[in-house]
Amino acid sequence: MADGSAHHPEFLMRKRWIALIVIASVLVVLVAGLYWAGRSLFHMPTAKGVDSVVGELGGERVLGVFAHPDDEQTVNGLFWRAKQHDGAYTAMITATAGEAGHQVPVVARQEDLGVVRTAEALKNSFNLGVDEHEVWEYPDGGVPEVDEDELVERLVEAMKRIEPDVVVGFWPASGATGHKDHMEMGRVTELAIAQLKEEGGAYDGPGHLVYTISPTTALSMFGGEQGELVVENQPDPEYAMSAETGKKHEGWAIHASQANYLQSAYYLPAWLVYLLWDEEFYHVRDLATDPID
Repeated sequence: MADGSAHHPEFLMRKRWIALIVIASVLVVLVAGLYWAGRSLFHMPTAKGVDSVVGELGGERVLGVFAHPDDEQTVNGLFWRAKQHDGAYTAMITATAGEAGHQVPVVARQEDLGVVRTAEALKNSFNLGVDEHEVWEYPDGGVPEVDEDELVERLVEAMKRIEPDVVVGFWPASGATGHKDHMEMGRVTELAIAQLKEEGGAYDGPGHLVYTISPTTALSMFGGEQGELVVENQPDPEYAMSAETGKKHEGWAIHASQANYLQSAYYLPAWLVYLLWDEEFYHVRDLATDPID
């Protein structure tokens, strides 16, 4: 004769708890699997993890050479740690004011955008602890049409003044995003370093040239034609380091005119991107053993 225990309230409650625990466990496993699958999109297997690329190279004076306000968002971790962890002197040059940019969201009159984005860049680099930052006024989207000799000479003079032992910039064939302004500033950076070496003055150029590298799998999936261009034309990175994602979130808030850039460009919100992409990747050129011709 049945004792009715299968219908006892305590027995039913235990069954419900067991079912909930099983469901929760399955969900945890599923979420963890999705998280690690997402992280794999932003993983570069050739890169060795280090605390600081600048620290690894023994850098004491660091110069970043970029094309647009917000380009420094690709190197937050490197510059933040160079200053805070390594005590390096840090400087940036941005070639354009970003006046032709697409606002996401719209925060200013378009004719005022160059002024707004210049202020955003200066504020963001200050937030990263950067010691000095020049924003030049070459045409946004038109850097390849500028007299290249003029750009090189201006950068040579800036390097002679700052005397960086580490220069950070774009790989000329890919520009991190496929933007032609990035690619040209990468080329100009190499030409300026080569000229300094040829002149052989008191300061004859940096010891290392560091290129910011984009995650290839994620670019292949979400970057469209420009992403494929980058993947096919950039070198593999040797180093990975913390992206200081908190500083990246702060940076997009500071770059108010570009705050929704990641979602607009790659269809992913910034919080999700940086949950998965929490490292920066760099290819390093030792100019003592691999000089620029």
